Amino acid sequence: MTTILGLSGSLRRASFNAGLLRAAAEVAPPGVTVTIGSIREVPLYDADLEAEKGLPPAVAELQAQLAQATGLLLVTPEYNNGIPGVFKNAIDWMSRGPGLALFVGKPVALLGASPGGFGTILAQAHWLPVLRTLRAELWTGGRMQVSRARTVFDEHGTLTEDTTRQQLAEFLHGFAARLQDERPAVTA
Repeated sequence: MTTILGLSGSLRRASFNAGLLRAAAEVAPPGVTVTIGSIREVPLYDADLEAEKGLPPAVAELQAQLAQATGLLLVTPEYNNGIPGVFKNAIDWMSRGPGLALFVGKPVALLGASPGGFGTILAQAHWLPVLRTLRAELWTGGRMQVSRARTVFDEHGTLTEDTTRQQLAEFLHGFAARLQDERPAVTA
């Protein structure tokens, strides 16, 4: 069984990105489970807090989930053309203590949804130096940026549009194939 830890970088209840992550769990290929983690309870990083009390329980839970996962799916919103602060904060916390070793060599896929016309292209680009620093392995076999998200999600943040759902299924199939070391045969 292949397990992917999926994290949404939004705290909003009807978030397009949380909805995209839920849809990813629904369309995962056979033999693949997308475990939905939560960054909601992760506090702002504070080195004094870490020194005094160690890792917060929410961070320890995320680290445990990451340790069990074959790959990591970051479903990123784009705020002011960049990474949401709460999402970066959660990854910063997750890399503390024994967490840094969990990222080394871990396959990571990026996707996201935005109400704007360019999807989350800039936020995804901003993740690159972070992932490089963590020595994670960025999967570049597929790209997915859902633009004009209000047209494909309902008011509850549920993905309702079939074409986008199919694109998501294909994206996950590609990432899962990488995780399972099933590289598609190249035909001449």
